[in-house]
Amino acid sequence: MRIPGPEEIRALHEKHAPTAEAFALVHTHCEIVWSIAEQLLSAPHLAHLDADLVRAGCLLHDIGVYRLYGDDGRLDHKSYVRHGLLGQEILEAEGFPEALCRFCSHHTGVGITRHDIVRQGLPLPPADYTAATREERLVMYADKFHSKSRPAAFLSPDEYAAQVRRFGEEKVTAFQALRTEFGDPDLARPVPGGGVDEDGSVGVRP
Repeated sequence: MRIPGPEEIRALHEKHAPTAEAFALVHTHCEIVWSIAEQLLSAPHLAHLDADLVRAGCLLHDIGVYRLYGDDGRLDHKSYVRHGLLGQEILEAEGFPEALCRFCSHHTGVGITRHDIVRQGLPLPPADYTAATREERLVMYADKFHSKSRPAAFLSPDEYAAQVRRFGEEKVTAFQALRTEFGDPDLARPVPGGGVDEDGSVGVRP
């Protein structure tokens, strides 16, 4: 399987981003998620994982967010849960294999199940959108420590656990299982490459 490199993926983001601001927000977040995953990959027990695949998954996982921007430049937050499937559609149209497309559709939360969709009335085709491979689980896990709604800060493991608890204790249990599998990242440093500019806009910082 051919795995795209960072420059090719950046070009894809630039192609699909509706505005420079959207590109800065989404692509920077994806780079931050990769920086977290890369740190976790340094653990000896994860040395067998495909680092190139994890990197591509991190850098591509949120590309579907671009399709949620309206003509007014505003993000459709009510439909945000659809961004994973929208990303899968983008990558499928670009000719990428399923193994890459799944990073988009199978990273949301700690996995969305058919039961979640029916119980919560989510605007998704009923199916299980849960991470299967260790590479998929690592991308999903690394994504939990940075939010595009808080671009200048990391989320601690305890903060995320508190957030996901509103969806049920089973989601907290699933997150704790990921912590056991991959360990806690070192988040005691500034967010690399991203943040909010003094004028309130999202931008890329040197």
